[in-house]
Amino acid sequence: MAGAPDRLLRRLEWRLGRRLDGRLQGSYRTVWHGAGLDFTDLRAYTPEDDVRHIDWNVTARLDEPFVRQYTEDREMTAWLVVDRSASMRAGKESSAASLAISIARLISQGGNRVGAILFDNRSHRVVPPRAGRDQVLRIARDLTSGFVPKKSNKTTDLAAMLKLAATTTSQRRSLVFVMSDFIGDPGWDRPLAQLNHRHEVVVIRVVDPAELDLPDLGLILVEDAETGEQLLVDTSDPLLRARLTEQVGAHEEELGAGMRKAGVDAHRITTDQDMLATLVDMVRRSGRRRR
Repeated sequence: MAGAPDRLLRRLEWRLGRRLDGRLQGSYRTVWHGAGLDFTDLRAYTPEDDVRHIDWNVTARLDEPFVRQYTEDREMTAWLVVDRSASMRAGKESSAASLAISIARLISQGGNRVGAILFDNRSHRVVPPRAGRDQVLRIARDLTSGFVPKKSNKTTDLAAMLKLAATTTSQRRSLVFVMSDFIGDPGWDRPLAQLNHRHEVVVIRVVDPAELDLPDLGLILVEDAETGEQLLVDTSDPLLRARLTEQVGAHEEELGAGMRKAGVDAHRITTDQDMLATLVDMVRRSGRRRR
């Protein structure tokens, strides 16, 4: 009898095939760029060249700028970087897992390779990139394994997650999906920019709607998912609601500024959305940006 990850993958394959019918073309192409680049040769720099391709070691030796030439590899490598910290529980983790598995299945078509990095402050798990349906199943099993992060007095070290992604994916240019609620320590914008400099990065921010607009539930006990700290609050208090709305707005502006600084367009999804509809929308928007 097929296990839960296999049943989930079969259901997603059927729904994904119907929703994305006709949107993928060619045996190896995908809706995102993400092709690998292999070094082939050096030549003298011209003003039209991308300065990021300058080989500074050779330039220093010859006292003349030289650039590296690359050939595009038809086989693409993609990575799923999934935040599995405590704040991702209560719906966000399952939404991220469903979307990650759908993306893995989409990317794996045509022989492309996909790997995964599952991160928590206390531990992380790396699934090396491989092609094929069995690889998607392995990622699905890891994502649905019921891993429960332990609470601590520390918030998520998002910079450490992104640095781990950079070192793990350093061997070749890849397509990197970063899935997180971005609740954690500040200072993540610089490592995200460095990751984006090397790879094509797609940020998917997973949000609980209650984090954006606190429902009026009267007196409730709220808990910080990261630290476990609890506080009794009156959600019907207009002053409290006004303060929270102001804080949410400031946080959204701060996140937007960090994404712009890193040179990344973030997709914000909420846990009450249809994850496959969200993926279809991402495909459509990606296609429009390159036309």
